[in-house]
Amino acid sequence: MGMDNILELLLAERDKLDRAIAALGGGARRGRPPGRRGPGRPAKKRGWNMSAAARKAASKRMKAYWVARRKQERAR
Repeated sequence: MGMDNILELLLAERDKLDRAIAALGGGARRGRPPGRRGPGRPAKKRGWNMSAAARKAASKRMKAYWVARRKQERAR
């Protein structure tokens, strides 16, 4: 058996395996490919846009929450 014949057999086997995998559902990916938004559409902003005052107020509320929570834990 020559090298060319072995290579031909291996390629044929690979093609059979590729077809079997595609038939079992491991074929092409569905939906839009990752990282593609479409023409002219800006990326969505992530997270919250809080002002400095809103962050400070939220921080105060959470500190008060945790103080009350610790008191409640100690009371048990």
